[in-house]
Amino acid sequence: MKIKRSASVVWQGGFPAGMGNISTQSGALRSYPYGVASRFEGQPGSNPEELIAAAHASCFAMAFALVLGEARYTPRQLFVSAEVALEQQFNDFEITSVDLSMRAEIDGIDAQTFEQLADQAKAKCPVSKLLRARITLDAALASAAAG
Repeated sequence: MKIKRSASVVWQGGFPAGMGNISTQSGALRSYPYGVASRFEGQPGSNPEELIAAAHASCFAMAFALVLGEARYTPRQLFVSAEVALEQQFNDFEITSVDLSMRAEIDGIDAQTFEQLADQAKAKCPVSKLLRARITLDAALASAAAG
C-alpha cells in the first residue's frame, strides 16, 4: 500500500524580503503565510520547523496509540509536543534536533511497560524514521491504575 499526501507553496520575491503561502491537500492550511519574519523573527505566520514539529508530534501519537493497542492498552489521552531546533552551522542552517514530549493517561499500565512501548513507538513512527536529527523523547505517565 502506498499513500501519498501533498502540500504546496507559492513564494514571491527574493530572500529575505519574499513571502510565501502554504496550502495542504486536506485544506487544513489554505494559503497560510510564511516567510523569513515568521521563521526567524517570531512574526505571525508559519515556518517549516513548526510544520515538521506538528507532523512529528501527530505521527508519534498515532504510532504510540498503535503500539499500545497491540499490547492491549487504550490511552485515555496522549498529549504530545515536538520542538524542532534550527541552528546556524557555519554559513548554513541545519535542523539539529527534535525533542518529543508526551504526557499520557493510560489505565492499567506500569511505568516499565509504558517506557518500553514509548520507545517502540518512537522507532516505529514514520516521521522519526525520516528525520536524521537527534530525536529525544520525554514520556511521562500522568495517571495509571496498575493492573
